[in-house]
Amino acid sequence: MKKFLLASAIAFSTLSFAQIDFSSTRFGVTAGGNYSRVKNAHNPSGPRFTFQAGALALIPMGKENQFFLQPEVLYYGAGETGKDKDAKGIDGYNAVYANDYLSVPIYFKGYFSEAESEFFGLVGPRFNFLLSQNVKNAPLKRAYYDPDLVDPANPGVNGKAKSFNWGIGLGIGYSYKRQLELALKYDLGISDTYPGLKREPNGSDKNKSEQVISLGLSYIFQ
Repeated sequence: MKKFLLASAIAFSTLSFAQIDFSSTRFGVTAGGNYSRVKNAHNPSGPRFTFQAGALALIPMGKENQFFLQPEVLYYGAGETGKDKDAKGIDGYNAVYANDYLSVPIYFKGYFSEAESEFFGLVGPRFNFLLSQNVKNAPLKRAYYDPDLVDPANPGVNGKAKSFNWGIGLGIGYSYKRQLELALKYDLGISDTYPGLKREPNGSDKNKSEQVISLGLSYIFQ
């Protein structure tokens, strides 16, 4: 929570001092592929390949045509599977732990120059609101993932994904005439994705960090 409040304070401070021109806001659509994992959660653990798609706004900051605020609203697939390359044949290899979110990243975006076609960088917080959690082929020893099999005496031991989590996103990309843009992003989860797993027998107290690498294409309308 302290980290969340700190990030929010930094974001609001940036907005209060920036010369934001909402009247010149441009809108666009974006979509891409996601490679996601969750650290310290399941064993075996492997990547989940999914996608993201949604809309964005490009809001000028300052008089130069170089710095912008870019909020987005996305369907955002994340989670993990059991497909560790060293775990073939092990119970849980075919498991899928799918977390799907309504995701709201708010990026500070800077182009490397004022040129029409140019590289750019992105940095900012990402806020994820859980839409659905779907677990398939989990090992029987992880029966607490099934709500019907949760021990009534230990309702917290259920492996349920947190309804809200947040992280920090970084990215770099290339813009063609400030309209068609390709971006590679890395999102590092700060909050604990599965707080209940700490109460699992032999569970780890380490933070279950959800991490996503994505490659996306955006089209920004004039």
